[in-house]
Order: sequence, then structure tokens, then C-alpha cells
Amino acid sequence: MRTTKKIIAASAAIATLVGLAACGDGGGAAKVDTDTANAKGEIVFWGWGNGIKETIEAFEKANPNIKVKYSSTGTAADTATALQNAVAAGKGAPDVIMLEDATVPQFVVDGSVIDLAQFGADKLEDDFAAGPWAKMLQEGKPYALPIDSSPEVFFYNKATFDKAGVDGESIKTWDDYYEAAKKVRALGGDYYITNSIDYQPFLAQAWQAGAQPFKIDGENITINMNDEGLQKYVAFQQKLIDEDLINPKITNWSDDWYRSLGDGTTATLSIGAWMPTDLETGAAAGKGNWRVAQLPQWEEGEEASSEDGGSALAITAQSKNTAAAYKFAEFLTHGDGAKVMAEHGTFPATKKQLEDPDFLSEKSEYFGGQEVNKVLAAAAERKVSKFQYLPYNSFAQSKYGDDVVPAFQGKMTLKDALTKYAKTLASYGSDQGYTVDNQ
Repeated sequence: MRTTKKIIAASAAIATLVGLAACGDGGGAAKVDTDTANAKGEIVFWGWGNGIKETIEAFEKANPNIKVKYSSTGTAADTATALQNAVAAGKGAPDVIMLEDATVPQFVVDGSVIDLAQFGADKLEDDFAAGPWAKMLQEGKPYALPIDSSPEVFFYNKATFDKAGVDGESIKTWDDYYEAAKKVRALGGDYYITNSIDYQPFLAQAWQAGAQPFKIDGENITINMNDEGLQKYVAFQQKLIDEDLINPKITNWSDDWYRSLGDGTTATLSIGAWMPTDLETGAAAGKGNWRVAQLPQWEEGEEASSEDGGSALAITAQSKNTAAAYKFAEFLTHGDGAKVMAEHGTFPATKKQLEDPDFLSEKSEYFGGQEVNKVLAAAAERKVSKFQYLPYNSFAQSKYGDDVVPAFQGKMTLKDALTKYAKTLASYGSDQGYTVDNQ
């Protein structure tokens, strides 16, 4: 049985919310209405990103008896915090909410989102790529529907690589990447292979190395920063840090970061398949210079992959119009709306779209005429091992910058930073009522 502490923890990642949380049912829903055929009325939707407004217009045209009131909530973190506030208050949550994949479990734990199997969502499994679908499941039931697929892939600036004498197509392993990093740094100035790695890409790349730092079994959590796969990845990153091959001054999503991507001084990104639109809009100066390839492997010939980010739609327990809410969620993720989202830059999660010849053959001017979708779709088909996120992922993400990023700045070793981080996560988990084994 979940403890009161644990319910509060999942609904509030920041301390100020913990004191406000009254219960763990997200405010309580009316009887769940699954009669989507007769759905009508108004629903409230919180989310972010491109293509949302166009998708809502298409939905309302196809479903004139349902109106969608949309609030753009800024970012994934902002949206999760807003839902946490609504859960703590016991009111004010939307009917449908967009969540980053990794945060879905914490809202399942406290009952803030509802099981979608009762609408028949469990029958949709074969229609989605395996990676994003697996992240929607808790105890075998889907609690959200994936909007996009987010396999980790390798972006590189061909113009910078050409200048450094690097053939991007020849980078097949992380050893190849290391050799390229030295050549890029030899250009001098602010040229680096990449910058400090933030939370989600760090976990995704460790995942690809076979790491399983978090294991969750009901109320029992194991945190293991000595995991073999993680240590392999950490040793590699430490070598890059020690040899001044990673730019410690730039953080992801900052103005300096986008500027460096535009001018090519940051030469590569290992990040999710959703990144092309962000590059086109945030680093427009790099048009024509960027390319995408499969993620480098630890052993040549392998095809190990992982997932980096991704978003999904869930229905909150506070919704009083669940039938209309599910009809909209299904339309945007699985129905005709999924195509509209893809047309506005969302990398799709449905197999139908991932296998569409027209989609695969699209050429991107930003990527020098490359058929980018073909590369990304191939990445989505690669095998992904099991990986678990903590049921208090928002807290873990918020503390990563404090505990781990200093290692990329040379203030401590990455191993020591992760030891500190593990203690932070274990202490928080224990305070919320979990039994935590910090190995």
C-alpha cells in the first residue's frame, strides 16, 4: 500500500507543494465515462510545442460537438509543475495534459492520471513503435498515449567536420567519436565536439551503454551508480572532460547553446529524434550544414539504442468529461491528428507514419537535402533495452544540475558527482516513504 508520504512525493517535486497536498487522488474524478461515440462538451487541454493549434482545429472540425480550450504551458517542466499544483490544491487540473514520457510514472503513482485501458487503449499497442509505447505502461496498463518517438540519434555539423578533417559518416563507434573530438578541438577557440550534457541526454546515452541506475519494484527502489554500463559511460565522459574536449561553459537550451549550434562551434549533438525542428528554429544560421546519423556504438556492428525524452497525452483524474478527453487524446496521438502533428515537425510514434514512403523520402534543406526521416525511422526500429525512471523524476531532473553538472565544469570527478547525486536521490526517496537501497 502506498504511504501518504509517497503519494505526496509523486504529486509534488518541490518542497513547497508537499505541505499543500491534501490527498493522492488528484482531486477525484467523477465516474469515468468511456462512451466516446457520444462524447460532447468542452475539455481543457494543457500542453506545448508546434502543431497543437492546427491539430485542435482539425479535431473540432471532425468533432463539432466537442470544443477544446487550450492553454500553452511553456515547457515540459512547467506543465508538470502546474499539474502538481492542481493536484495539491485538489482542483484546477485540465482534462487532457501533455507530459514528458519520464514524468508519467510519478502521476500514475499518486492517481493523478487514469488508466486508458478502460477506453480500449491497450488494443493500440501494435500500432505504436515499441520504445515510446513501453514508457506509457505501468503494471501492464497504458496511462498515456505517445505523441512522438524519441530514439537517441547523432547530429553533426558537416561544415565544422570538414574544416576539422572529420568524415561524419565514418563515425561508427564512441572511439571514432573520441578521435573526432580531438580534431574538432584542434581548431581552437570555442570549437568543441559538444557541451556539458544535461539530464535527459545523459541518461539516454548511459542507457545505450547498458546502464540501469534505477530499479523500481513497487515501493522498493535500488539506485546503483556503480552499475557496469553506467561506469563504462562515465569513464568515457571523464576522458572527454579531462582532455578539454567538452565545452563546460554552455548549457543546453541557452541562447549561447543555440548560437554555437548555428555557427558550428558546437559540432555535434547526441539527442532525441525530435531535435530537427528545434535546430531549424533555434539555430537557423546552421542551415545546410547539419546532418543526422545513427548513434555511435560501443562495439562496431552493434545497433543498441535508447530513448531521449518524448511526450505523451494523459487524462487527469479530475476530468469530468473523460469520454471527450480520450477522443481528443486518441485523435492527436493515433488518429488523423497525428499526421497534422508530424507535418509540423513532431517525429511520429505510430508505425503507419514511420513506414509511410512519402514521409521517409522527404528531403530537408536544413540538413543539406538529406532524407532525415529515413535515418530517424531506422533509429526508431532499433532494439531498446529495459530502462526505468524514478517515480519522482521531476525531482531527479531538478537536482541533476546542482549535483552532476559541476563535474563537466571540472569542479569534481563525474564519479564523485554521481555518488553525491545518488545520496540526494536516495534521501529524498526515503523521506517520501520508499525503501531505497543506494548501492
